[in-house]
Amino acid sequence: MKIAIASDHGGFNLKEIIKKHLEGRKIEIKDFGTFSTESCDYTDFALLLAESVARGEYDKGILVCGTGIGMSIAANKVKGIRAAHVTDTFSAKACVEHNNANIITIGERITGPGIAIDIIETFLSAEFQGGRHQRRIDKIAEIENKYMK
Repeated sequence: MKIAIASDHGGFNLKEIIKKHLEGRKIEIKDFGTFSTESCDYTDFALLLAESVARGEYDKGILVCGTGIGMSIAANKVKGIRAAHVTDTFSAKACVEHNNANIITIGERITGPGIAIDIIETFLSAEFQGGRHQRRIDKIAEIENKYMK
C-alpha cells in the first residue's frame, strides 16, 4: 500500500506523528509537505496530494490541517477524490465501506494523536463494500462529470 500525506502549518505536528507511525509499520509514504509550522496555505498541499491520488499514484491519502475541514473542501474539488473529514473510528470505517473514500482529513486542533492513529489504522484497513454503495459512488461520478469539466 502506498500512502500520500500532507499538512499545512496547523496540522504539521500531527502529520509528523502519523508519518512516524506509518514508517514504523513499513508502509510506503510520500510526504507532500508542509515541512514546518510556518504559516502556509492548506489549499496548495491538499491539491498536490489529491491530484496524486486521483492519478492513481497513491492508494490513499491523509491530509491534516487545524480542523481538517479546509483540507477536505479543497481536496474534494479534484475530480475522482472522495475526501472525508473524520473525527472518530466509526466514521473512518464507514467512509471507506460506504463511500469508497480515498482521502481522509483530520484536524490537529480537534483530534489528539492517539485517536488520530486509531482513525488512520481504521481507514487503512477498511474495504469498500460495493453493492448498493457502488450505485451511489456512480452517482457521485455523474455529478463530477456534469460540474467538474
